[in-house]
Amino acid sequence: MQNTVHFVLQAKGGIGKSFISTLLAQHVINETGTVRCFDTDQENTTFAHYSALSVRHIPLADQSRVINPKRSDLLMETLLTEDGNFVVDTGANTFSNLLAYMVENEALPMLRDARKTTYVHTIVGGGDMLADTANGFYAIAQKVSGARIVLWFNEHFGDIKTAEGKPFMETQAYKLSADRLTGIVTLFRRNPLTFGEDIRKLNTKRHTIMQALASPEYTLMEKQRLKTFSRDIFGQLKAFKW
Repeated sequence: MQNTVHFVLQAKGGIGKSFISTLLAQHVINETGTVRCFDTDQENTTFAHYSALSVRHIPLADQSRVINPKRSDLLMETLLTEDGNFVVDTGANTFSNLLAYMVENEALPMLRDARKTTYVHTIVGGGDMLADTANGFYAIAQKVSGARIVLWFNEHFGDIKTAEGKPFMETQAYKLSADRLTGIVTLFRRNPLTFGEDIRKLNTKRHTIMQALASPEYTLMEKQRLKTFSRDIFGQLKAFKW
């Protein structure tokens, strides 16, 4: 895995973009030893608070949520001209404008021409999150070119099924987009009183898995469950042909 760029995009807030960004960054570190991270959200700078990942904050929009093209140009300049592996967390509030900027300026084909392997990671959540996140996934799959798409299923909110009980993979949104996918990662639903609380604690403290395993703030059983969780997620990611 060399010279990769990972964008995490989804129009729905609260679906786990920043958490997935931290998992991606940790996976890249595990595989290559280093990663460069950017948080572009002007409001919810969760990713930027993970000190172990040295995340740089570049807000791409102003308070009116209008994309500042010069800031976006600055980020693209870095991604295009500097070597390394990058993870870019984006804001839900600027999803449409940022996607439009990337399409209008052919940003992803430019990265490809610069010999960067670019991935767009998007999330579909279960339960009440499904409809909105499915729309975001479909928009990305239909509009994005020049990048590989990775779909994350987040079962924390419920089964990945429509209100009528149809599995998401049987919907038109998925069937019309499946050929664009490089891979699928699933955040499986686990016991909320054990795994759920441990991951909530991890996120609240803004710790990486490695920090948690080295910290006396976590009990032995909490560390064991975090090991189990990370082994599953990093195992899924490691199975990809990056």
